[in-house]
Amino acid sequence: MTEQRGRIRFSRAGVTYPNGTVGMKNLDLEIEPGEFIVIVGSSGAGKSTLLRAVNGLNPLTSGAVEIDGRAVPQREGRQLRELRKRIGMIFQDFRLVKRESVLTNVLIGRLAHVPGWRAMLKLWPQRDRDLAVKALERVGIPEKAWVRASSLSGGQQQRVGIARALAQEPAIILADEPVASLDPVTTHQIMRDLVRINRELGITTLVNLHFLDLARQYGRRIIGLRDGELVYDGSAKTVTDGDFREIYGRDFTEDDLLEEKE
Repeated sequence: MTEQRGRIRFSRAGVTYPNGTVGMKNLDLEIEPGEFIVIVGSSGAGKSTLLRAVNGLNPLTSGAVEIDGRAVPQREGRQLRELRKRIGMIFQDFRLVKRESVLTNVLIGRLAHVPGWRAMLKLWPQRDRDLAVKALERVGIPEKAWVRASSLSGGQQQRVGIARALAQEPAIILADEPVASLDPVTTHQIMRDLVRINRELGITTLVNLHFLDLARQYGRRIIGLRDGELVYDGSAKTVTDGDFREIYGRDFTEDDLLEEKE
């Protein structure tokens, strides 16, 4: 039986930025292969720092982070590039090349797997094209393959971002506030997509969210950060309003809930 990929372990991990700001402090955390994790906390709590430590975008200044038993390299180089092949990233602002077609944007997820000259000339191998089309099918927009990305709605653009991550054939997906710029209806659609993909493909998925009701509805396990430290780790089914107050260090408001904005 093939061993599952996507186990993440933080051991006393810390990130202090050059200006002295502490982004993450003494984090001990283990995430099993295939888990769906929602990370919550106020702005500056360390949510993005945690995600970006997984793929080495925020190098640690103390401790260690491992993926499948191997330490994440803390400097740029071949080993880090190899690691990033296995980690898909989904961004709040989509990060699409707007003048290019949807299919080309999804194929960008294959850049680390093909020679640079092929990508430059758009001579993608058939297997990569097939992966890209399959990824678009999985997010429900295969008919948009030849449409220019700039013509898509926000929700469709985020679906392209998800498909691009899937085209990498990742062991891990990191989604940094993936619904922050979307309307409530589209937000639920995107969250359902992420949960379904996690369930069907078993990809370890970490999602940063601001809205507490979304975290409770879609999370299986919730990680709460405050001032760069882990203050909550438990099931979304049992998290209480009191737990959220502890995570945020205050009473939460309407701005912390999606449904209040409808």
